[in-house]
Amino acid sequence: MFNYLIKIEYDGTKFVGWQFQKNGISVQEKIEKALKKILKLRIKITGAGRTDKGVHAKGQCANFILKDKIDDTRRFLNSINFFLKSNLISILEVKKKKSNFHSRFDAKERIYEYHITNRLGPLSIDNNKAWHIKKKIDINLLKKGAKILEGKHDFSTFRAASCSSKSSIKKINYIKIRKRRDKILIKFSSRSFLQTQVRSMVGCLKYLSTDKWSFEEFKKAFKSKKRIKCAPPAPACGLYLTKIKY
Repeated sequence: MFNYLIKIEYDGTKFVGWQFQKNGISVQEKIEKALKKILKLRIKITGAGRTDKGVHAKGQCANFILKDKIDDTRRFLNSINFFLKSNLISILEVKKKKSNFHSRFDAKERIYEYHITNRLGPLSIDNNKAWHIKKKIDINLLKKGAKILEGKHDFSTFRAASCSSKSSIKKINYIKIRKRRDKILIKFSSRSFLQTQVRSMVGCLKYLSTDKWSFEEFKKAFKSKKRIKCAPPAPACGLYLTKIKY
C-alpha cells in the first residue's frame, strides 16, 4: 500500500467548504471524483483542515492510500488537474509518505491569512477574495489587539457553537500584520484552530481598530470566554489556508 500527500489550491467561493456535505458541492467531493476518473478506483482523501464555506486555500493538504504506486507524478498532476481546472481547484504537488502518515493529525503548524481591503471604492478584482472595509482602520490598534491574542489562552469567545474540538484552549504562535497601501494582511499561526476562530478574532480586531470598541472592551470580550460577547465574524471570502507544516 502507498500513502500519498497532495498540496491543494482552490477558490472556495462556490463551495460549501472542504468537507463532504449534503447541502452542496465540497472541494473534497470534486477531488475524489477526479481521482476516480484517472485511477478507476473510489478513493477517500483526508484533509489537513476543514475550511468553511467560501474560504480559500493556497496550501491545503490531504492524503490518500493506494494499492499501486504512482510511477509518473508529472503525468498524475497533469491528468487530475485537467478534470479539476474548471472548478478552480489545483493539485500543486504529490509526495509519497510513510504508511502511517496522517495529513490532519501529523500537522505541526497551520498558517492562515486574512485579507482586508481598506478603502471607500468597492472591490472589483478582489471581489470575493477580501473583506472590504470602508471605515479607516487604525493599524496600530490592530497590532495592539493582535498582540494579546498570541500565546496559550482559552479562546471560547471565538468558538462556533458547532465546533467539535475537545478543548477551547489553543496556542497562537504568532499573529503578523502587514499593510501596503489599502491592503492589510493578517497572518495567524497555530498547531490547530477552533471552528471560526480566525474569522471571529478578525471580527473583534475590526471592532477595535475602527473605534467600535475601546481596547478595554476588546480585552473584556476576549477574557469573557462567552461567544455572545464576540463581534460578528469576518466574512469567509477574506480567509486563506496558506500552509500546513509537518
